[in-house]
Amino acid sequence: MNRFLDLADFTRDQVADLLDLAQRLQTHPEPQALAGRILGLLFLNPSLRTLSSFQAGMMRLGGSAFVATAGQGTWQVETRVGAVMNAGAAEHVREAIPVLASYCDALGIRSFAEGKDLAADLADGQFRMMAEMCDKPFVNMESAVNHPCQALADWKTMDDLEVPRGGKFVLSWVYHPRALPLAVPAATVHMAAQRGMEVVVLRPEGYSLPEPLMAKAHAAAAASGGSVTETAQRSAALAGAHVVYAKEWGSPLHYGDAEAESRLRQPLGDWCVRESWFRNARPDCHFMHCLPVRRNVAVADEVLDGPRSRVIREAANRMVVQMAVLYRMLKG
Repeated sequence: MNRFLDLADFTRDQVADLLDLAQRLQTHPEPQALAGRILGLLFLNPSLRTLSSFQAGMMRLGGSAFVATAGQGTWQVETRVGAVMNAGAAEHVREAIPVLASYCDALGIRSFAEGKDLAADLADGQFRMMAEMCDKPFVNMESAVNHPCQALADWKTMDDLEVPRGGKFVLSWVYHPRALPLAVPAATVHMAAQRGMEVVVLRPEGYSLPEPLMAKAHAAAAASGGSVTETAQRSAALAGAHVVYAKEWGSPLHYGDAEAESRLRQPLGDWCVRESWFRNARPDCHFMHCLPVRRNVAVADEVLDGPRSRVIREAANRMVVQMAVLYRMLKG
């Protein structure tokens, strides 16, 4: 394995193999497996779990890691092709990435969506261009419309909890003061469909996931025996749910228009997950969220601190599955 860009690049058997390896490394550590290997991490956007989990995972395998955070101790980095660099950025990714790759054995990059042009962000062109500039094993640490590391960790979390492969998985939009990227919802709906689940995307009017993302999820469901539907009807969506996965995202209808987006979401403050949401769900329904989360805005304290919350376990699994990815890339 030389690239980890998208869970869709792997078959279900290959994903299962990675998850088996993650479990083995968790129960039977190999503290010298990657001794002498170096992981480079380039962050063009903020991080807490991704940054720390990759560093910790590499160290637990006996390797080391260095972090470059653009504009914080390094030059600001330009990503646009053909940019006239007469403003703040002093370095272009066309030089920065090959240089960083020359210092390490594998490279990970995190680069969010620009949030201005929906078609451009859905194409993920900037991120793919950066990946092509790296001649070393390469990891997507979140791009405009994908977050495969989070998706793999979520899959492992459900396996750990013995959630049935055909169980009901509800991805629910939740409130946030501003529009957030599509990367996690896109990766999540595809992951649950690829796992073979009955996937329901619950969202208010105006927040349907873009058609290309839903088409990709439908294709994964068709191959796995799962299903994908979409609704604004909360009670019906949550009935019988094994998992409720909350996530914030912006409206494709007003992509890049902050004022119109704000007007659309202004009356949607009741899209904050509370314990009352789970009335018709299964008694053992699990709650998941990738974090960070705005308490009592997106999710109430009573849910995050309650017995159904799995958010800390999800975050812990980030390190475990990423160790498996790095192990496959650098050891085989």
